[in-house]
Amino acid sequence: MKSSMVEKLETLQERWKELEVLLGDPDVIANQARFCTLSKEYAQLSNLSNCFQRWQKMQYDIRNADHLLQDPEMHSMAQEELRICYDHREQLENQLKALLIPKDSDDERGCFIEVRAGTGGNEAGLFAGVLFRMYSRFAETRRWHMEIVSTSDSEQGGYKEVIAKISAEGAYGLLKFESGGHRVQRVPETESQGRIHTSTCTVAVMPEIPTAELPEINASDLRIDTFRSSGAGGQHVNTTDSAIRITHLPTGLVVECQDERSQHKNKAKALSALGARLYAAEVQRRQQENSLTRRTLLGSGDRSDRIRTYNFPQGRVTDHRIALTLYRLEEIIDGKLDILIKPIMQEYQADQLSNVSEGS
Repeated sequence: MKSSMVEKLETLQERWKELEVLLGDPDVIANQARFCTLSKEYAQLSNLSNCFQRWQKMQYDIRNADHLLQDPEMHSMAQEELRICYDHREQLENQLKALLIPKDSDDERGCFIEVRAGTGGNEAGLFAGVLFRMYSRFAETRRWHMEIVSTSDSEQGGYKEVIAKISAEGAYGLLKFESGGHRVQRVPETESQGRIHTSTCTVAVMPEIPTAELPEINASDLRIDTFRSSGAGGQHVNTTDSAIRITHLPTGLVVECQDERSQHKNKAKALSALGARLYAAEVQRRQQENSLTRRTLLGSGDRSDRIRTYNFPQGRVTDHRIALTLYRLEEIIDGKLDILIKPIMQEYQADQLSNVSEGS
């Protein structure tokens, strides 16, 4: 293991010991906010510190076995001991590298998912409906609670845009790799010549941020409009101005919500979705400023960033980020997204492990 990595681990171990002392300090215990923050950091470093201690002991055992090699009577036994120690050390080093991979604090959160029709006219709107159904089915198989925040229907079916909120722990960590451009190749029902039509949709996945952590939004930066709902809602539809449209003037971001009958609830949902968008934009800005960033499997947020192609005539799905092609289109659009998400996550973790190994 590189000396730079050992130095980093020693620094983190010292921090873990420091936290152990701080958590026993009456002043820290009395400050619940600080105590919770330090407890979380302590828990995150515990596995790393314990693994590093086992690695240090293995280094000690290797030095002892090396010393025993000089003794003719102990030479054979020392060789076997060294072989076992080297194997264990390699396992521990792999564990340490995995534990050093930076954790995304948002991974354990729920998320907002936005599907928007791109180029391709009505066919793009229909494909947006197919994608949204795919994510809805995926959420159902995991028993995640999913609620629609806003919809804008396409003329021939599907959606111009649909935003939904998934309130489930870990939803963002799994779905964040879906952000980007999705391309479909298929023969539209209205195509008499049987020609394959290409259209696109874009998907944006944003973490659901607790109210206390949302970016500060000045009321003066917002324009709030009310209008009558056009969707389901019983006797209240088209009779009360309960739907909300919020425009964030500095960025031009617009969020609508008409899912609830109450104007107050629609406003709260819209503000939550707006906050998630602003948070995601800030995270993206920071990532772009990071000069150490190499390639990333996360969607850049650029609507021209094509990440996947769905070819219906061939029953094929291709993820361009990892050059993965599967002839299991029907399963995937029926919600079996794990067969795509799992290899992407493995590749992402391998990239990060490579960065850690190189001392990045």
